[in-house]
Amino acid sequence: MKKPPEISISRLSLYLRFLDDYLRQKGLNATISSEELAQQLDLNPHQIRKDLSYFGKFGSPGVGYRAQELKSRVSEILGLRRKWNLCICGSGNLGAALAAYEGFKKMNLHIVALFDNDPLKIGKKFQGIDVYSTKGMASVLAWLKVDIAIIAVPQEAAQALADKLADAGVKAILNFAPVSLSSSKEIKIRNMDVAAELLNLTYFLSTAR
Repeated sequence: MKKPPEISISRLSLYLRFLDDYLRQKGLNATISSEELAQQLDLNPHQIRKDLSYFGKFGSPGVGYRAQELKSRVSEILGLRRKWNLCICGSGNLGAALAAYEGFKKMNLHIVALFDNDPLKIGKKFQGIDVYSTKGMASVLAWLKVDIAIIAVPQEAAQALADKLADAGVKAILNFAPVSLSSSKEIKIRNMDVAAELLNLTYFLSTAR
């Protein structure tokens, strides 16, 4: 099977979220065509068919996709049939907002720990989640079997924190700090530059006038 590009993998999450809402509205026996799916998501139907083709055969000519089956297969491709343990590093405004987000549980993503260096927060709970010191994080990560870490700390602390996470055996990081992180270890890092995305939008608005 040909390795899918990252952009195709990213779009799978769009399909999954849409199908979840679609099934609630239309019922479990609903079908949907690539044209209708493309129209709803402002995409090209050929692109949707190509994205899915990387992972096997989907749908039937003249019938389209059985929405429940498509949702189930996309969930399986994205690894959502099993539970994933997450931690959040940084319990400031962003970290707290992420910890309070209920949507993670629906995707089988479970936040099992918060890490912070504030003595007033360490040892307490937030949204039912224990807050631990970053000093002893390696043992906590191993004990709780954390798969994915979310970094929501200031820029100057982010790389050192990513290194500690990699050394502790965490295999994936979602980084919200405004800096591009890297690692010499075998770890997947996704850098989310919110400011850059906002600048893309201001460019769009400026050129649309």
